[in-house]
Amino acid sequence: MAQLTKFILHVIFASLLLSVMNLSYALDEEAPLQIPGAITVSAEQLLDIAAKNPRLFIIDARINEDRLQGYIEGSISLPDIKTNCATLAKVIPKKNAMVFFYCNGVKCGRSLKSSRIALKCGYNNIYWFRGGYAEWTAKNYPFIKH
Repeated sequence: MAQLTKFILHVIFASLLLSVMNLSYALDEEAPLQIPGAITVSAEQLLDIAAKNPRLFIIDARINEDRLQGYIEGSISLPDIKTNCATLAKVIPKKNAMVFFYCNGVKCGRSLKSSRIALKCGYNNIYWFRGGYAEWTAKNYPFIKH
């Protein structure tokens, strides 16, 4: 019985730890207005730029559970917790490619983190959709949900 109790406590602790890790990029306050080296855009600017530049990349920096709620069509799932120079290179081979990052909104730090990582990896055409999925859906723009 003691081993079963110990096992259950370990499972509970591991679950809590994973929850904290996944929530750790929620910000207590709004994200900054700018990221040095990146261009901050609104939903309308993203749509306008995408219409003129079909070769851009839109990276959804949210975790998979958030993406299940819906995502911007054509976006690539690359959660911030899996973003590094190697994973970026697999998705975006050219450092001068036009890359947009988004997450849940202004209180989500995932796209902030991913954008900063991309800049450190040498990507030089970074756009940050600060309002993210919350702005996108608030403006009734189309999204994909499976």
